[in-house]
Amino acid sequence: MPAWVVIAGIAGFFRPQIYYPLKPYTNWAFSLTMLGIGAVLNFEDFLPVLRKPHLVLLGTLTQFGMMPLSGFLVAKSLNLPGPLLVGLVMTGAVPGAMASNVISYVAKADVAYSIALTTTSTFLSPFLTPFFVYFFVHKIVEVKFLAMMASILQMVIIPLFLGFLLKHFFKKCVESVKEFFPAFSTLFIAYICGLIIALNQDYILRISAVIFLAVFMHNLAGLLSGFGLGKLYGFDKRRRRTLSIEVGMQNAGMGAVLSLKFFSSQTALVSALFATWCVITASFLAELWSRKSE
Repeated sequence: MPAWVVIAGIAGFFRPQIYYPLKPYTNWAFSLTMLGIGAVLNFEDFLPVLRKPHLVLLGTLTQFGMMPLSGFLVAKSLNLPGPLLVGLVMTGAVPGAMASNVISYVAKADVAYSIALTTTSTFLSPFLTPFFVYFFVHKIVEVKFLAMMASILQMVIIPLFLGFLLKHFFKKCVESVKEFFPAFSTLFIAYICGLIIALNQDYILRISAVIFLAVFMHNLAGLLSGFGLGKLYGFDKRRRRTLSIEVGMQNAGMGAVLSLKFFSSQTALVSALFATWCVITASFLAELWSRKSE
């Protein structure tokens, strides 16, 4: 994924015109991605929520409690301009990335717990994402709470349910093509990052390295708080690693789409950079932890 995102970003910077015709279809592309994710979910993925709901609740509280707050504090400490501050908060307020489940598998962490956290935070996002965005930035920019909630329901929740139903009623057909879903998700994230780079071509030349420092600090805050609070909760090593990955990785594609729709391309730039960086750091940790496990 990092390689595709970087290639798409370079193409967006030097050949921005190739992305412009695709901009109106960004919401549909994201909805199809969530449809594919819903089609690979199983009922067993929800069992950890039913068996030990307090563990999922603690993880979800950590996710939504730490990431919007740390995004706001990082932006304030670096004195970022309004659009970038909103971008950091938006990145922190979206649910965990679906890619975190794969990273947890590679890291030999608790994959069932990772799937339960990602699924729970995603289904809660129609309310929690607009709530935290409004809470932190409504004095800086207008936040259309109900419109954002409706947009998340349309782009995320409804396609997830439809994908789940498709698998239930057309299991054989879905099983035959489900291997393509992860590739499609990767290409979509690369496309949205490339589009945002294309829309910000002039702005990128004027910003300093401080935005990259902000993304680095935000991601690091998520990784450390997930691991540290997991230890405070009394989690074992595998579950602490899972929570670290889950909190440190955000569904930045969703953040970018929402930022483009409700704010600006400059706001979306933060999510595009975070999407690339969080996969790199999580992949590094997964490799390190898997070797220690062995």
